[in-house]
Amino acid sequence: MAYPPRLTIAVLTKNEAQRIERCLRSAAFADELIVVDSGSSDDTVALARALGAQVFVHADWQGFAVQRNHLLAHAHGDYIFFLDADEEITPALQQELCAAVQSGARAVGCIRWRVVAFGRELRHFRSQAPVERLFPRDRLQRFEGAVHEHAVLAGEPLPRHALRTPLLHYSRDSVRASLEKLTQYAMLGAAKRARAGKPGGIGAGMVYGVSVFIRLYVFKLGFLGGGAGFLFCYFIALECFFRCVAQRYDSASLTDAVGR
Repeated sequence: MAYPPRLTIAVLTKNEAQRIERCLRSAAFADELIVVDSGSSDDTVALARALGAQVFVHADWQGFAVQRNHLLAHAHGDYIFFLDADEEITPALQQELCAAVQSGARAVGCIRWRVVAFGRELRHFRSQAPVERLFPRDRLQRFEGAVHEHAVLAGEPLPRHALRTPLLHYSRDSVRASLEKLTQYAMLGAAKRARAGKPGGIGAGMVYGVSVFIRLYVFKLGFLGGGAGFLFCYFIALECFFRCVAQRYDSASLTDAVGR
């Protein structure tokens, strides 16, 4: 007798006590729920265990790809869906995920976000390109890259399947949290740009930051989100600016091992 395919939902955490309950409750339908924690100093680990997740602590932070590979090593489902602690699976998305898994499709599931920023859902904001989140476990070998990591698959290329229902992404809860995220992502992005031989410095940063802000705020309809929409787009543009600046002025100390 063939058993129905099983779904693992895998989450990375560090100091996510304020958000982890919402995230894990939305993922409780999974056959296996795994958390890899990067050394939280708050109640994240205890809360995750109380919510039924298997929690593994890997505090030796070496980048997002390494932590996702830890998740992969602990996963036993036939399919694995990667969920971030600042995300939430809606009931409609749950149904779509379950249907995709039960179909046994040999494809990579791609999903778009619906952004929630500074307490407001940016309903009109046009999401960025879909991200790969659902994989047949036996085809996913590893992740590579310090930030915006990518999956390495075994065998012949798999088709990409776009999931219709968006994932709620609580991108920025506060100005303080956004400033903290700005530092991490700017430094990781600077290291990535340096490896790729891209130009750095204030001039490059101005061009990059301004172009990103215009694209998000105008063409992606961020302006329809009011003050929250402006802040969301502005912080992303600032991150792009500081990637180039750090690439030039902090070149001797750039590293992928920037803690979360």
